[in-house]
Amino acid sequence: MRILHQVDSFTRTPFTGNPAGVVLDADGMTDADMLAVARELNNSETAFVMPPDGADHDVRVRFFTPTTEVPTCGHATVGAHFARAVGYGLPSGSLVQKTGGGLRQRVEILRDGDGDGDGDRVRIGMHQGAVDFGPELDGSQMDRLLRALGAKSGDLADIVPVQIVSTGHSKVVVELRDRAVVDGLRPDPAALTALSREIGSNGWFVFTRATGEAELLTWARMFAPAIGIAEDPVTGNGHGPLGAYLVHHGIVPAPGGRLEFTGRQGVAMGRPGEVGVRVDTGSGSRQGGELLVSITGDATTAFRARLNA
Repeated sequence: MRILHQVDSFTRTPFTGNPAGVVLDADGMTDADMLAVARELNNSETAFVMPPDGADHDVRVRFFTPTTEVPTCGHATVGAHFARAVGYGLPSGSLVQKTGGGLRQRVEILRDGDGDGDGDRVRIGMHQGAVDFGPELDGSQMDRLLRALGAKSGDLADIVPVQIVSTGHSKVVVELRDRAVVDGLRPDPAALTALSREIGSNGWFVFTRATGEAELLTWARMFAPAIGIAEDPVTGNGHGPLGAYLVHHGIVPAPGGRLEFTGRQGVAMGRPGEVGVRVDTGSGSRQGGELLVSITGDATTAFRARLNA
C-alpha cells in the first residue's frame, strides 16, 4: 500500500508555501502511473522516490508536473526529503539524490530539536547544479515579454539584463521596479508559452528588490504555462538562479565571497513562503568562474492518504 504525502514547502504553516505531492515508495510505478498521480493532484510538481540504481547516489527522485516530467524541482525536493526525514525518523545529515534528468544533487537534512520528532524543526537544504548563464532577451523578445506579462517598459528595473539562467532547470530572470508592479501582473499564458518555445526556457521568474521589508532581499512570482504551471507559489529552482544572477552581474555585493538572503514568493496567490539562498562565489564574479548555489526551506505535512494506484 503506497501512501501519498502532501507537503507544503518553504513554510511551517499548512496550506501556505508550495504544495508538493510525495510518494516515498514509488519503485515499480510506470511513467504513466506517475503522470496520472501528478495530474490528479494538480500541484506544480509531484515527487516520486525510489531506491538508488548506482553507487554514486543514495536515492532517486523523479518529478512530474500535471503534463510532463521535469529534470529537477526545488520545492518538491524539499517536500520529498522532509517526508523522508519525518517518516523514517532520519537524523541531521547529507545525502545525494539522482533525479530523473540524471542530475546528482547533495541534499541536507537539518533537524533542530530534541530528536523525538515532536516539536522538531526539520529544514531541507539543496545544493543546486552548475550555474549556466544563457542568452539575454533581445529588444523584440522584451517587447513581447512585457505584453505577455501585462507590464510596461517603465515597470522594468534600471538597466539590468533579462536573461536565461539555470542551476538544473532554467528560468528567465526578470527584475521589476517594486512590489506593486510584481503583484499586479496578469500574464497571458498563451503568449508566454509561445515565447518559451522560441527561447527554449519554460519558466519566467519575475522579482523586485524593492520589498519594503528589511529582512527580505527579494519578492517574486514565477510563471511556467509551457509545462502546465500557470503560476508556481514558491520556486526553489527560481531562487537559485536568481542568487547566481545577482552575484554574476554585481547587482548585490557578496562580502567575503558569499551572498546569503531570504526571498519571499507566493503572496499574490495567497500562499506565501520564504526561501533561504546562499551563493558562494569562489572565483565566480562578473568576470566568470564557478558559483556554488544552495537553497534551504522549511516544510510541513498538510495531509497523508492511501494511494489507490
